Amino acid sequence: MIEMAPVESGLYQRGFAGDCFNTAWHIAQILGERASVGFASRLGSDGLSNQFMGDLRQDGIDISLIHQDDQRMMGLYLIELDGVERSFHYWRQTSAARVMADDDVWLDKISRQSGVIHVSGITLAILSPKARQRLLGALSKARDDGAIVSFDPNIRPTLWSSLEEIQETLCEIFSITDIALPSFDDEQKHWGDSSPIATIERLRSAGIGEIIVKNGDQAVACHIGGQTRFIDTPAVSNICDTTGAGDAFNAGYLGARLLGQDPIACVNAGQRLSAEILRHFGARMPKSAVPSL
Repeated sequence: MIEMAPVESGLYQRGFAGDCFNTAWHIAQILGERASVGFASRLGSDGLSNQFMGDLRQDGIDISLIHQDDQRMMGLYLIELDGVERSFHYWRQTSAARVMADDDVWLDKISRQSGVIHVSGITLAILSPKARQRLLGALSKARDDGAIVSFDPNIRPTLWSSLEEIQETLCEIFSITDIALPSFDDEQKHWGDSSPIATIERLRSAGIGEIIVKNGDQAVACHIGGQTRFIDTPAVSNICDTTGAGDAFNAGYLGARLLGQDPIACVNAGQRLSAEILRHFGARMPKSAVPSL
């Protein structure tokens, strides 16, 4: 999506962002040539969409799984800050991404070309029910072919018709999820979980073996390799904006995991990347901040 992020004195900076894209972009920057990272979606064919494609190429991201639509454009969102806490305003009814799963050929390419696929609840929420089922089918096929499916529920209630639709759809994708990366506030609000451990137990019962529960500045609860543990989250100074913190954590965790690091190191990598994004406005840090990580 096109992002309008506040900077100062009523001014906004235009960029590009979106939860799965934020995660993919940060993984690509921290891993460089150590991994091939692509972004799969649908864009318009207008000037801004073409600029976004050019930015992806420049940032080392594979764009072979992006298709362009002459009839649609990118969505747009604006960040509103209350102190450092954010809320969002969206304009995306005609977004090209809403019809990205209408193309069976494109879905087949995803299922055949991917080693790790990261998807979010927002991805599912913006699709029509039929397209959602097609995407779930493609993810299931990819998993059968050996891909790892990573999923962040990232629940945005306004994108769904009801709580029942949220729960039914998420239960479907839980059944094909290998790595779950939920945020406890979402899970508590929409599932009634009393604690991060309750979230872990619910997701374990769905058959997920690797579960990382983010919880703001509280300890990260994780269940990996049959063991459940808590890993303290270090304090962060100079916070500007909480936008994208969860996406950055996902990137740090998955990036370290792709390098074969141990579970605690993977969580620590997620915490470091999340802490850095908090010190910047918008959902992605400047590229100049990445080398220090």
